[in-house]
Amino acid sequence: MRRLPEHEPGLPDSRSAARYLFWLVRRSRLTVVVAAILAIIWMGCQSLAPAMVGKAVDAAVTYDSRELARWTLLLLGVGTVQAIAGIMRHRFAVTNWLGAAFRTVQVVVRQANRLGATLPRRLDAGEVVAIGTSDISHIGSAVDLVSRGIGSLLAVGMVTVLLLRISVPLGMIVLIGVPIMMVVVGLLIGPLHRRQRAYRTLQGRLTGQAADLVSGLRVLRGVGGEPIIAARYRAASQALRAAGVRTAKVEALLEAAQVLLPGVFLVLLTWLGARSAWKGEITVGQLVSFYAYAAFLVAPLRQLTEAVDKITRGHVSSRRVVAMLTVEPELTEPDDPVPLPAGELRDQESGVCVPAGLMTAIVAALPSDAARIADRLGRYADGSTLGGVPLATGDLAEVRERILVADNDARLFAGRLMSDLDPYATGALPEALEVAAATGIVDGLPDGVASVVAERGQSFSGGQQQRLRLARALIVNPEVLILVEPTNAVDAHTEALIADRLRAARSGRTTVVCTSSPLLLSRADQVCYVENGQLVAAGPHQDLLRSTPGYARMVLREDQP
Repeated sequence: MRRLPEHEPGLPDSRSAARYLFWLVRRSRLTVVVAAILAIIWMGCQSLAPAMVGKAVDAAVTYDSRELARWTLLLLGVGTVQAIAGIMRHRFAVTNWLGAAFRTVQVVVRQANRLGATLPRRLDAGEVVAIGTSDISHIGSAVDLVSRGIGSLLAVGMVTVLLLRISVPLGMIVLIGVPIMMVVVGLLIGPLHRRQRAYRTLQGRLTGQAADLVSGLRVLRGVGGEPIIAARYRAASQALRAAGVRTAKVEALLEAAQVLLPGVFLVLLTWLGARSAWKGEITVGQLVSFYAYAAFLVAPLRQLTEAVDKITRGHVSSRRVVAMLTVEPELTEPDDPVPLPAGELRDQESGVCVPAGLMTAIVAALPSDAARIADRLGRYADGSTLGGVPLATGDLAEVRERILVADNDARLFAGRLMSDLDPYATGALPEALEVAAATGIVDGLPDGVASVVAERGQSFSGGQQQRLRLARALIVNPEVLILVEPTNAVDAHTEALIADRLRAARSGRTTVVCTSSPLLLSRADQVCYVENGQLVAAGPHQDLLRSTPGYARMVLREDQP
C-alpha cells in the first residue's frame, strides 16, 4: 500500500494562518494568476464600457453616424471580450475554490494519518469535523477572492484615472473615498474576527459533544443519564446560539456597510455629475458615463469589502487547520531507525514476555492494565522490545506493518462490507469469516459482502460487529496480532468456535489475546497473569488455576476474600 507523505510539499514548518493561506495560493499559483488576469480583463472591459457609451451618446447628439457606428462596434467587441473573460474567470475561480478546499482536506487527512493514536487524545472530534464541514468552504472562498480582489482593485484604479481625466473633483472623490470606506470596513473586521473565532471554538466543542452523545446513547439510556446529558447539551447549544447572534450582529453591520458605502458613492457621483452637466462643464455623454461609472463602482467596491470579509473568515478557519497541523505525534520516529529482528516480544514495564510463534493470553486484575500492555506491545506507547531491540528504535511504519493491535474501539466504516473488510481483495475473506464465526452474518445479508454497511456498523449487533472486526484483523495476517477482548460480546458456543479456529488459523505466528475468558485461556500456549501492572505468574491455563489463587478467582469469577 502506498504511504502518504507526512508533510505536503512546501508546507511551511513555522505555520501561521496567514502563511497557510499564502501556501495555498502558491500551490495554485498558475490558476490563481490566470483567474486574476481574467478578472482584470473582465473588470477592465466593464470599466471601459461607460466611457464608450458616453462617446456613442455624444456622437448621436451631434448626428455623427460614423462615430456612432465606430463606438457601437467597439462597445460590442468589448462586451464580447467581457463575456468570454467573465465565463472563464468564473471557471478558474471555482477551480481555485475547490483546489484550496480539497487540498486542505488532503493536508488534514495526512496529518490525521501521521498523528495516529495521538489524534483522539489531543483533539476533539468536533474540531476535526468542523474543518471538513465548514472551514474548507471559508478557506476556499478566501483563495478565490484573491483573484477577484485584484481585478476589483485595478478596476477601481482605472475608473479613478478615467474620472480624473474628465473631472478632477469627481476623480478625487473616488481616490479619497475608497480608502475611507476600507478603513470603515476594517473597523468592523477586528470584532468580527474575535467573535468568529469564539463561535468556531464553541461549534467544535458542541459537534464533539454531539458525536459522543450519539455514540453513547444506548449506555446513557441504560444508566438513566440521558436527561442530564441532554440538559448539558441544551446549555451548550444555547451558548453557541448566543455566540452566533453576537457574531451575526457584526456580520450584519458589515453587510450593511457593503451596501450602504457603495450606494453613497453612487448617489454622490450622480448628483455631482448632474450639477456639472447643468453648468455645462461636461457633455450629456459624459453625464451618462458618470452615472454608468457610479453604478459600475458598486460591484468592485462591494467585492473589495467582501474580500476583506472572506479573507478574515478564511483566516479564522485556517487557524483551526494550523492548530491541528502543529500537533506532534506522541510517538516520534527515530533519527536513524534500525531493522527489527524476529523473536520474543517483551513489555519492559510489566515483565510480560510473548514467545514468537505461540498464542499468549494476558489476564489482568484490572482490564485497563491489559489495555496499557497491549498499547506498549503494539508501540502505541514506548516500553517494549522485539527480539531484544526496542521498538522505539525501529521505523514506525515497519512496526505497524508487523504488529497489529485490534481492540473494541475499532469501527466498521460506512460503505460496502467487502471494501470495509478486505479493501484490497486479497481473497482471504472467506477463511477469515469462517475463523471469526461470521460467515452466517454475511450470508444473512441481502447482497452478501456487497451489502452496504451503515455508519459505524450500527446495522449489526455488538457481537456481530466484534466478529466482523476480528475477521478484518485476520485478513491482514500480521506477524504479531494483538487482540483486546475479541469475544466479550458473543455467546459461549460462538466463543468456543472462535477459540479453536483462531488457534489453528494463527499456528506458527505470534498471537496475543487480552482476555479473561476461560474458553480462550484454555487454548492459549501461555497465560500471563498481571496484578498492579506487574507480571505475577506465567504458564498454561490449568497450571495457573492450581498455583495462583488470584488468577483462579479472576477467571472463575469467584468473590474476592
